[in-house]
Amino acid sequence: MASLLHNFWATPRFGLSPDYKPQCIARFACLASQDSTFLSSESVIVNGVSSIEEKEKSSPIIDVKNGHLAPAIKEKNKEDIQNKLETLWDDGYGTQTVKDYLEIGSEIVKPDGGPPRWFTPISAGPPLENSPLLLFLPGMDGTGMGLILHEKALGKVFQVWCLHIPVYDRTPFDELVKFVGRTVRMKHASSPSKPIYLVGDSFGGCLALAVAAHNPEIDLVLILANPATSFDRTQLQPLLPLLKSLPDEFHVTVPYLLSFIMGDPLKMAMVNIDSMLPPGQIIQRLSGNLTDLLAHLYGLADIIPKETLLWKLKLLRSASSYSNSRLHAVNAEVLVIASGKDNMLPSENEAQRLKNSLRNCTVRYFKDNGHTILLEDGINLLSIIKATSKYRRSKRHDYVMDFLPPSKSEFKKTTKDNSWYFNFTGPVMLSTMENGKIVRGLAGVPREGPVLLVGYHMLMGLEIVPLVHEYLMQTKILLRGIAHPALFTQLVESRPNATSFIDMLKLYGAAPVTASNFFKLLATKSHVLLYPGGAREALHRKGEEYKVIWPDQQEFIRMAAKFGATIVPFGVVGEDDIAQLVLDYDDLKSIPILGDRIRSENEEAARRGFTVRGGMDGEIANQMLYIPGLLPKIPGRFYFFFGKPIHTKGRQDLVKDKEKARELYLQVKSEVQNNMNYLLKKREEDPYRNVIDRTLYRAFSATSDDVPTFDF
Repeated sequence: MASLLHNFWATPRFGLSPDYKPQCIARFACLASQDSTFLSSESVIVNGVSSIEEKEKSSPIIDVKNGHLAPAIKEKNKEDIQNKLETLWDDGYGTQTVKDYLEIGSEIVKPDGGPPRWFTPISAGPPLENSPLLLFLPGMDGTGMGLILHEKALGKVFQVWCLHIPVYDRTPFDELVKFVGRTVRMKHASSPSKPIYLVGDSFGGCLALAVAAHNPEIDLVLILANPATSFDRTQLQPLLPLLKSLPDEFHVTVPYLLSFIMGDPLKMAMVNIDSMLPPGQIIQRLSGNLTDLLAHLYGLADIIPKETLLWKLKLLRSASSYSNSRLHAVNAEVLVIASGKDNMLPSENEAQRLKNSLRNCTVRYFKDNGHTILLEDGINLLSIIKATSKYRRSKRHDYVMDFLPPSKSEFKKTTKDNSWYFNFTGPVMLSTMENGKIVRGLAGVPREGPVLLVGYHMLMGLEIVPLVHEYLMQTKILLRGIAHPALFTQLVESRPNATSFIDMLKLYGAAPVTASNFFKLLATKSHVLLYPGGAREALHRKGEEYKVIWPDQQEFIRMAAKFGATIVPFGVVGEDDIAQLVLDYDDLKSIPILGDRIRSENEEAARRGFTVRGGMDGEIANQMLYIPGLLPKIPGRFYFFFGKPIHTKGRQDLVKDKEKARELYLQVKSEVQNNMNYLLKKREEDPYRNVIDRTLYRAFSATSDDVPTFDF
């Protein structure tokens, strides 16, 4: 029953009737299988309402060229199917824009007499082997082109099907629910172990919720972008009666008004502009993009003519009421993407209502975006799915096997967003070659995995972002961190200040610290970042700066030896050059109300099983989670020192002999401490330890990469 994707040239109206005469050409993929059906124009418009009952026959795949139809069946090349994505892969973000949406959309809407149907853009694929299905349910436009900015990236990891609702189609909402529901059940029957994703944009969000309510037994993941479930509270209510009485000759102005109400033209025009360009070039390109965008807005009048707009508004009311009355029946996993500047719907408040109403709902807010968030700059849908741990290929998310490495555009955005932090901390990377020579950079760190980097956890994990960034930039290898399991739970969802940082950790491969995840990472020859001191070290008390606080057990040695991993001990210093710890746990616990809150939150985490070393004795077991009080300083500099690699390949004695494993464990712990002692001494000799000195050097001499440090 599995559908085949066939590449071909076809009219963007997707007309499959042999009597249809195409007027334009665009690249698409047709979806066909022996058990799926295609809809001919004979099934359309019955007493003013289109019927979308599937015909029990298959329609020929067609090739449209120069106005001619000819059979053109071409199966997907199996050699093109990848098993995994490489780190810093090209996700195609910015290569398609809103201008493309308007150009293609104005052609799609030309009537072909057909009912709603599915299509796949050719740029969306081929996906990775065993990729799940993603069904895109469009907003008011109905074109199905709302993923145009994201289809290249999504097409690498999903089988993307987009729903196209022709402009003059008048299918009632309940019939659309049945149509999508039939597709969901058919695909679930062919792959019952894989989830099915429903991405609903505005009106499509209502459709996705309704389908989920009717199919509670199917594993569905809903991604809702500003869902129109709040349409009864739309800010446009006073204007809706005016649309009905507006003369037809003035309707051409409506698309221009809607474009400013539904989205931010500036953000739409910035999609393919590199924000790191000089300001003059950005302004020049932005001006050109805005001119092109405004010139194409007339096409919205064809996409949503007056009679269609009035029908869609009626359909929205029906969809909102229908889906809201069935929220209690939704068992699906839900992610709501909400805009803070939605001028059409109260999306921010609606997201919170849905979070409280649905069983399993996660929300991400984007305060500077408008209603058409999927068409605006700075929004990468796949990045959001990855960062919220929503991507999976089976019934449960696997942090190792389901992980998708960061793309070029994601790395570029992370670099831009954190450039201020990199400039403030000016990280210096030192490593040790096999012959004991210390060099600047990471040449001394082995490239062949598995590699286990074991080190000191600075206050609040201040070193993580520059460490992972520099490691990826210099080695082109992603460093997979193992983090406290509480960071992957609903306990931190209510902390808006922490969400973006935690999402970034997950985007770059952080996984909960469990024996299973550690095992899988080493088995897949990953480069793994491990902090034996964990939360106790990262949330140390006053006077414990640069003190290694590790457990007595040789936790990681035997596992590393089992896989022949290379252990690289490292030390890092610089937290005291960034901030001063003024309130630690001992101070906070004595403060009324605040102390009680910290204790209750940690007790709740313990009840849910989110503690890591609850059964241990000593200081390492005292891992209370809290946010310490910090006093910022004029930034100094971070220094990383990676010691000589320790090879465990062939050392089966470490697996069997606990005493030998303990000896190596103490050796690694001692080297971490010695590396920090070395850095604390040598940084006093760095003439550019202060951010002011580094800034002046960069202004007159070079980039931050070239700023010198102490002699070694």
